[in-house]
Amino acid sequence: MTALDLSSPVAVVGTGTMGQGIAQVALLAGHPVRLYDAAPGRAREAADAIGARLDRLVEKDRLTAAGRDAARARLEPAEDIAGLAGCSLVVEAILERLDVKQELFRALEDVVGDDCLLATNTSSLSVTAIGGALRNPGRFVGLHFFNPAPLLPLVEVVSGFATDVTSATRAYETARAWGKTPVACADTPGFIVNRIARPFYAEAFAVYEAQGADPATIDAVLRESGGFKMGAFELTDLIGQDVNEAVTHSVWRSFFQDVRFTPSLAQQRLVESGRLGRKSGHGWYDYADGAERPEPHTAEPARPPAYVVAEGDLGPASELLAMIREAGIQVREEEEDHGSRLVLPGGGQLALADGQTSVEFRDVVYFDLALDYRRATRIALSASQDTSSQTLSEAIGLFQALGKKVSVIGDVPGMIVARTVARIVDLAHDAVAKGVATEEDVDTAMRLGVNYPLGPFEWSRRLGRNWAYALLDDLHLRDPSGRYAPSLALYRHAYASDKREGSTS
Repeated sequence: MTALDLSSPVAVVGTGTMGQGIAQVALLAGHPVRLYDAAPGRAREAADAIGARLDRLVEKDRLTAAGRDAARARLEPAEDIAGLAGCSLVVEAILERLDVKQELFRALEDVVGDDCLLATNTSSLSVTAIGGALRNPGRFVGLHFFNPAPLLPLVEVVSGFATDVTSATRAYETARAWGKTPVACADTPGFIVNRIARPFYAEAFAVYEAQGADPATIDAVLRESGGFKMGAFELTDLIGQDVNEAVTHSVWRSFFQDVRFTPSLAQQRLVESGRLGRKSGHGWYDYADGAERPEPHTAEPARPPAYVVAEGDLGPASELLAMIREAGIQVREEEEDHGSRLVLPGGGQLALADGQTSVEFRDVVYFDLALDYRRATRIALSASQDTSSQTLSEAIGLFQALGKKVSVIGDVPGMIVARTVARIVDLAHDAVAKGVATEEDVDTAMRLGVNYPLGPFEWSRRLGRNWAYALLDDLHLRDPSGRYAPSLALYRHAYASDKREGSTS
C-alpha cells in the first residue's frame, strides 16, 4: 500500500494551532487541502493564517513565491461538513472529548467515500474507542503529530484494535511522503512518547517532593549531566503545567491507576494555585519581568585528593579513571569482586548511583550518571548526615579537578539522572514486550518526539544489559510501593544476559 496520490484532497477538521499545522504540512506536500471548523468563519480565518505563514516562509527563502501561490490555490475553506465529500483522507484535530470526536466521525462517514482514510490527531484518547463508533472502524487510524506540526518531524501512526493493516500502512507511507518520520505503534495509553516519557517528569518531581534538591538544581543536573535539552521543571513550565498534568492523569487512569504512572501531588498543587508555567507568568519558576532565575546549588571549591584507589572498573563511569589520571591525580587500581568504587585518602568511598542510599553504609558518597562524563559540565553527589565532611570534601574536589561544577543533593536513592534513565529504559522494554512498537521505533520516537539525547535502547546498550534492572531492583527494596519494581521484560533482558555469561545468580 502506497502513500496517497498528491492529487488526492486532504481535509483537516479543527482549525486551532495543531489543525492549521497539519493542514500546512499536507498543503506543502502538494495536496489540495480543505479546512473545516464547526465555528462559523473559523475555517476562513485559518486559511488566512496559513497564507500568512506561507508568506513568512517566502521571506525566509524557505519557499518560492510560485510555490506559495500554488499552495494557496490548493487551500479551500469548507463552510459545512458536506464540503469534505471526495476527500481521500480526513484528519481530525478538535476538542479532546471522546463523545465529540465520535459524533464527528459518524457524521463524516455519511459524507466521504468508503475508501476515505479517517484519522485522529488525539494525544490522550483511545483510537480504538473513537473508531468503535464507526460503521467501518478498519479505515480509522491515529495520526499523532507533535506541535508545531510543520517543524517537528515525528508522527505516531497508531493502529486501533480494529484498524486494518492496509489503512495503517497507507497512513504511515503518507506521513513519510509528507517529509515526516513516522513510527508505528499499537493503541496504548500515551502511545509511545507520552507513555515512556512519564518518568522524566515524575522522578524529577519525586526528588523535589523528597526534599532531595530544588527545581533549579534538578534541572541543571538533567541538562548538564544527563544531556537532556531541558530539565523537567522548565520543560513542564513551557508545555503548561495543566497540560502536562492532564496527560499524566490520562495515562495513569488508562492504566487502571498503575503506581508506575502516579501523578505528582506537588504538580497538582501548582496547577490548583493557577501557576501554569510561562503562559500564566509563573510555574515552577517566575517569569515576571525582572524576575531572577534561581541558580542551581553549586559547591564551593574544595581541595582535590592526592590519589584515589579504584576497586573495579566503575562500569558506565569507567571513563572517569582516565580523566582522573589526566588531571594529575594518581589512580591506584585493585582487584575487587564485590562492586566498583573509588576509595578516597580519608578512607571514604565514592560510588556510582546504584539505587541504594548513603546512610546504609559507612562513609559513602554517591555520584550520578552522566551521558558523557567528559562532556558533562556538572556532576551531582549525594551523601547522608553520617557521611564525614572529609569524604564529601574530597569527592567534591575530585570532580572539580576534572572541570565539573558539583551539586550536592540529599541522600536520594538512584539520585536524579540514574533513576530517570533506568525507569525510561524499563518502560521502553515493557512497551516493546507488549507489542506497542519496535525497539527502533521507540528510540526514534523518544529522540524526535521529546528530543532525548539517546533512545532508551541506545541508553540500555551503552549502560549494560542489567544496569537498569539492578538499579531499579535496589530502588524497589527501598520503596516497595511498586513504583520501581522492574518489569518482567527488563528482568528477562537482564537474566538472559547473565545466563549467556555463565552466571547462575
